[in-house]
Amino acid sequence: MTGYGKSVLQLPTKKISIEIKSLNSKNLDVNARMPSVYREKELSLRKLIANKLERGKIDFSIYVEITGEETTTQVNKTVVKQYMNQLRDVVAGDETELLKMAVRFPDALSTERDDIDDDEWNAILNEVNTALNHISTYRLDEGKVLEADFKERIQRIDNLLEQVIAIDPERIDGVRERLRKGVEELKEKVDENRFEQELIFYIEKFDITEEKVRLKNHLEYFITSLDSKDSNGKKLGFISQEIGREINTIGSKSNYAPMQKLVVQMKDELEKIKEQLLNVL
Repeated sequence: MTGYGKSVLQLPTKKISIEIKSLNSKNLDVNARMPSVYREKELSLRKLIANKLERGKIDFSIYVEITGEETTTQVNKTVVKQYMNQLRDVVAGDETELLKMAVRFPDALSTERDDIDDDEWNAILNEVNTALNHISTYRLDEGKVLEADFKERIQRIDNLLEQVIAIDPERIDGVRERLRKGVEELKEKVDENRFEQELIFYIEKFDITEEKVRLKNHLEYFITSLDSKDSNGKKLGFISQEIGREINTIGSKSNYAPMQKLVVQMKDELEKIKEQLLNVL
C-alpha cells in the first residue's frame, strides 16, 4: 500500500503542485491539506482518492505558488490610518514604526476570496488523476516484488513440508522404540497384543496426517488467491492464519527434534509473509 505520486500544473499566474503519499493501514485514512479557496471541493477529492486507492494512510496536499503579479491580499488603508492616528495619541514615534505596528492589528489587511475558475479546477482534477496514476503504478511495481517474494516463501514452506513427510515414518519408529525400551526398563512382561493396542492409541495422538494434507491445501490455496485479479490482501491474511494453525499443530504433535527444527523454519518463513501482507490491498 505504500506509494508516492506527484504532479505539477503551471498556470499563467501560479504553479500548483499536487502530492500524494500512501502508507500501510487497515482502513482508508485521508489527511488533506490545501488552500482555503479549494476547500469546497475537498469532499469530491476524498471520494476520488477513496475510489482509486481503497486503503492506506493517505497524505494529500495541494501547494500553490504565485508566479505572477496578482495578489488577493490588500492593505485596508482607511483602517491603517485610523490605527496610526490612535497610536500617535498614545506615543510619539517615527511614522515607519507606527505603520509597522498598525499593520499588525486586526482588519489592517483584507483578503478577497476568489471563486474557483472551472477551467482551473478541471486542470487541477486532471493533475490529481495523474498523481493518483503515479501512485497506483508505484503500488503495482511494489506488488510484483511482493508477489515473487510470497511465492518463493510459500515454496520454501512446501519444501519443508515435504521433508516433514519424508521423516515422519522414522519419527513413528522412534516413538515405538522408545515405548518398548521404557517397558523393558520396567522389567515387566507385557502382552504383545495389548502393547500393540496401546502403541496404536499412543501413536494416533501424535499422528499428523490430517495436518499435512490441510497444510498442503492451504499452501496451494494461497498461491491460487495470490494469482487472482481481485483485491485479496485480507483473504491472504486469513489463509496465512490457517497455514500457521497447521504448522503449530504439527510442531506440538511432532515430539521429534528433527521435525521440530523444520517446523521452526516454516514458522520463520510464515512470519515474513505475514509482515509483508500488511502491504497488500
